[in-house]
Amino acid sequence: MSTQALSVVEARDLTRRFGAVTAVDRLNLAVTRGEVFGLVGPDGAGKTTTLRLLCGLLDPSAGQAWVDGHDVSRDADAVKDRIGYMAQRFGLYVDLTVDENMSFYADLFGLSKPERGELMPRLLDMTRMGPFRTRHAGKLSGGMKQKLALMCTLLHRPRVLFLDEPTNGVDPVSRRDFWTLLYQLVKEGMTVFVTTAYLDEAERCDRVGLMHRGQLICCDTPSALKRRLPQVCCEVRAGNLRRAREVLAGCPGVTSVEPAGAVLHLFLTPGQTSPEILKKALLEKGLGPVELEEIEPSLEDVFIALIRGV
Repeated sequence: MSTQALSVVEARDLTRRFGAVTAVDRLNLAVTRGEVFGLVGPDGAGKTTTLRLLCGLLDPSAGQAWVDGHDVSRDADAVKDRIGYMAQRFGLYVDLTVDENMSFYADLFGLSKPERGELMPRLLDMTRMGPFRTRHAGKLSGGMKQKLALMCTLLHRPRVLFLDEPTNGVDPVSRRDFWTLLYQLVKEGMTVFVTTAYLDEAERCDRVGLMHRGQLICCDTPSALKRRLPQVCCEVRAGNLRRAREVLAGCPGVTSVEPAGAVLHLFLTPGQTSPEILKKALLEKGLGPVELEEIEPSLEDVFIALIRGV
């Protein structure tokens, strides 16, 4: 059993191989009770495999994992009683209504009539899905489908909620509403472990683990991760961004220059150059007017900088 009493989710050297491919490579992490933990990384980083290992849906090739004090491999039934798992494609039945889907999952979880009478109306109220109880799941919007999937996942009152990219493909307003629901659940004592490819969503987590090629390359609070970046991050605005990027990439002290929407994000090594020197270089190439100022890096900036060094 885990020696870390405060950890509700813990992994030690957790590894999963598929033939010659190592999808999760010696993962070590601990998630405390009542925390929102975000696992972030690009497609193929190993996020979904990690979640499936922690939920007992895959056997590890090596290492161990515990959830709420129970070994995931040796005590899978106890783990499943304590978790809610929402996959990227949750198994909603499109020809059933919202109420019918919830009743079906309540049957699967063995909920009594009094339990349903207490919990289902509360979930409908919390998600503001009450007016849509008789609508077929196949006719719900993407955000509503995610809310219905979350309600079905919560019916057995899990202690730990595992969510695999729950807002992928969902509109921004529905994404915001979904996160409001998660915060409410955490206030009530639940622990949330969420994977996401959205770096702006990772900013909402208490702690974030950055995953790349099956390895956890760093894990900390969003603010601490930003402070960890050794380079200075600057925002560059210029009329000809393509040419500005070419010029800056060739300047001493510049680690990299990355497009970021209508601007460039520039990473430079302190002591080797400065925003003033680089702005002068752009102006000398006839690329004015130019705005170049130091900014706080985003998590996306940090992730790009870190994986560049892996």
